Amino acid sequence: MRLDRYGQFKPDGPPAWRRAPSAAFAATCPFSPAAANEDQIAAERFAQAPARDAYLGRFEATYVGAVADADARAHGSSGGMVTWTAAELLDRGLVDAVAHVVPTSAPGFAYALSRSVEAVRAGAKSRYYPVEMSGVIAEIRRTPGRYALVGAPCFVKAIHLLRRREPLLRERIVFTLGLFCGHMKSARMAESFAWQMGVTLDAVEALDYRLKNPTRPANWYTAHLVLKDGSRRSRDWWHLADGDWGAGFFQNPACDACDDVAAETADIAFGDAWVEPYASDSRGTNVVVVRSPVLRQLVEAAIGDGRLDLQPVDPAVVVETQAAGFRHRREGLAYRLTWPRRGVRPRKRVAPSAEGLPLRRRLIYRLRAQIRTWSHRIFLLARRLKRPAIYIVWARLTLRTYQALTYSRGPLGRAFDRLFPGERPPGGHGSPKG
Repeated sequence: MRLDRYGQFKPDGPPAWRRAPSAAFAATCPFSPAAANEDQIAAERFAQAPARDAYLGRFEATYVGAVADADARAHGSSGGMVTWTAAELLDRGLVDAVAHVVPTSAPGFAYALSRSVEAVRAGAKSRYYPVEMSGVIAEIRRTPGRYALVGAPCFVKAIHLLRRREPLLRERIVFTLGLFCGHMKSARMAESFAWQMGVTLDAVEALDYRLKNPTRPANWYTAHLVLKDGSRRSRDWWHLADGDWGAGFFQNPACDACDDVAAETADIAFGDAWVEPYASDSRGTNVVVVRSPVLRQLVEAAIGDGRLDLQPVDPAVVVETQAAGFRHRREGLAYRLTWPRRGVRPRKRVAPSAEGLPLRRRLIYRLRAQIRTWSHRIFLLARRLKRPAIYIVWARLTLRTYQALTYSRGPLGRAFDRLFPGERPPGGHGSPKG
């Protein structure tokens, strides 16, 4: 896996490999039409799960809340549940190490194995940066033990596809912790944020994508840079030219062929509670979907002990917290599958269809696809010419058009309302990811 010119990981191999990839590769790539889908994997892994939802998959229980420890909650991007679960598995001796994403040479991130609770906690926070798992998978193959892995839906799915083919990995990777996912960003987003704060990326020592502020709602994302000279820069995502997550700036194109938001193959999955009253709580709040009976017992014991402040919640509430993501991955995916395309055609659980989709929604999905494609290209041009303004001006104008079409903002938004009467878009939940 190598980063390409757009800052996205791509498989790299001899020409013969690209012309005729092996059957093993086709069966383990999470986006391959030859691979098992999420429903098939979940049916194997969670056959006894008492509940099933069209959006969340099979599950044991659903919760909303956070860790009870205020300090631990403050150090996580949301309610601190991902770090708590990983640390609890280590502390109870259920695993020997956790594979998760940690900061590396500034301001990058990579998968690593943590063998102590302190190391797991040091890796807390969301990382909107491309990563790949080959290094930790190789280490797990070399070193006996029991492992947990934290990852986005496609990463967790890839692990279970590998576990199907490799008994060694099936024996050693005993828990998977999934992260609800909007889409994967390229490495260029970090560079763009630095540009917009008046510095180059090589001046940055550390990057926090979601700096918490006790005086502000959790859904007010703030990007925070620590520079090598000791100074700091911050800017709210709302004021960044590419800070609206749903618009699709720097999105990996594979993400538009994904129908899994809630990590349906993971033993437990975590998301942000992007509905009120949770979204306004500056401390951050998680939604949790538990699929493993072992992890359900672990969670319920911690609730009883007062270490977790979680309440059972109807699965519809969890779905509502991610409504914008599900629209894009189900309704939007169905529409995208009707578009002509070259190369491999995805085989998804969503059938190709544009039936009943209003023209305004079609235009929103078309514009997102254009932003996804052209943000990479325009940024590359600006980078090569060393003219950041080329990209930033383009991004601001494009974002203004997108938000007018999607959220009816400004005079252009009112013009769209007149052009498409009765087609006001549903919008998101007040988060950059909406």
